[in-house]
Amino acid sequence: MALPVKLVAGLGNPGEKYISTRHNVGFDWLDRLADSQRIPFTPEARFKGLCARITQADTDIWLLKPQTYMNASGMSVAAMCRYYKIAPEQVLIVHDELDLQPGVIKLKSGGGTGGHNGLKSIVADLSSQTFWRLRIGVGHPGDRNQVVDYVLRPPRKEEAALIDEAIDHSMRVWPLIIRGDFAAAMQQLHTRQEN
Repeated sequence: MALPVKLVAGLGNPGEKYISTRHNVGFDWLDRLADSQRIPFTPEARFKGLCARITQADTDIWLLKPQTYMNASGMSVAAMCRYYKIAPEQVLIVHDELDLQPGVIKLKSGGGTGGHNGLKSIVADLSSQTFWRLRIGVGHPGDRNQVVDYVLRPPRKEEAALIDEAIDHSMRVWPLIIRGDFAAAMQQLHTRQEN
């Protein structure tokens, strides 16, 4: 069993024009989780983000939506990790993933950044790649020169429905994630998508 998660950060960009874009699915995931727990987000200047706290089995789990814009997400995540003495292995980053099709969500520990600027920033500011990632598939435009425009637009209606359904499914493995039972969480998440 791995260390239990103490911080879940969903990645996205603040501001009206970015709502519902592919790059903001990390925010969307965290909003869904907070709604299910009936907890509000509040601005925290010292963490440059919107924060919420869940208490499970006498343990505090922090939820964080960095408000630094995607490319500086690490500033916000690292500030919270330093303040609460949270190890990188106890951090789960929820983000959009170009290499997965809409409707696919994968959980993994460590690894590269795949060119994702939010992940690059977090790796740099934490000086570590050992955090967990919940990768929400948004698909790829097929041409890397179109990636920026692609992630800053909303998914097509049928893609949005698949992403929404995948987020719903991933909520069911949340109890396993907070216990640190990542093997069981991965099995449940990944098996569903292979059938």
